Amino acid sequence: VSEEFQSGEGFGYIVAFRPNGTRGWKEKMVTSSDASKFIYRDESVPPLTPFEVKVGVYNNKGDGPFSPIVVICSAEGEPTAAPIDVKATSLSVSEILVAWKHIKESLGRPQGFEVGYWKDMEQEEAAEKVKTEGNESSILLTGLEGNTLYHLTVRAYNAAGYGPPSTAVRAATKKSPPSQAPSNIMWIQDGSHVSLGWEPVRPLANESDVMGYKVLFRQEGQSNSQVIETQKTSAVVLLPDVGVYIIEVCAVSEGGDGTASPQIRVPSFS
Repeated sequence: VSEEFQSGEGFGYIVAFRPNGTRGWKEKMVTSSDASKFIYRDESVPPLTPFEVKVGVYNNKGDGPFSPIVVICSAEGEPTAAPIDVKATSLSVSEILVAWKHIKESLGRPQGFEVGYWKDMEQEEAAEKVKTEGNESSILLTGLEGNTLYHLTVRAYNAAGYGPPSTAVRAATKKSPPSQAPSNIMWIQDGSHVSLGWEPVRPLANESDVMGYKVLFRQEGQSNSQVIETQKTSAVVLLPDVGVYIIEVCAVSEGGDGTASPQIRVPSFS
């Protein structure tokens, strides 16, 4: 702004605007010479409506020139519809997978989704909340309590706020895996073959049923184990290389792998 207008009495600004592509400017006077912004409110204007805007100056001697015209959009509205087809699937003792669909036209420009979840004996106001970003349509909830029923809702959000929540769905985490390890492990070696046998694991009432067993074996000094899965209480392990092998057995359940047995050390000479 030129010094001539700044030094004049009654110095201020003129904000002129109109919907993009229309005729006739609306003008608003900003009387403070220190102002650096102007907010126009009109509840009838749809979200993301483009406007042409220019700013001029005035003082008691008259009006000055306007700035170049720029095009800006009115703020977006918050999402107006809830996600649909919300499904919650228990995966383990501490994980639930939540998936949903959404109507793109009702979301404006979504920044993501918020999933709220709370235990069956709690109020919805106590819900924990996690957010996704972008157009994700699922999230894996972790760190949950085992053998617990949860209620879950999903809602979209953007810069303007949150949309309505979906209808609540329910899912229960799995029971904990068996705490008892396979016991009385017996083994017989025939060259590079090791025949193993053990007593079955009996889960407690609050633990998951046993679905089978895993035999894990690795060479001494290595961290990665090879795995043999079986539904029996016996297995045959082939030790392919020369060296000492570490072998252990654990039960497998819906809630995950149970406690591993004490390790046994078996030498291999083939």
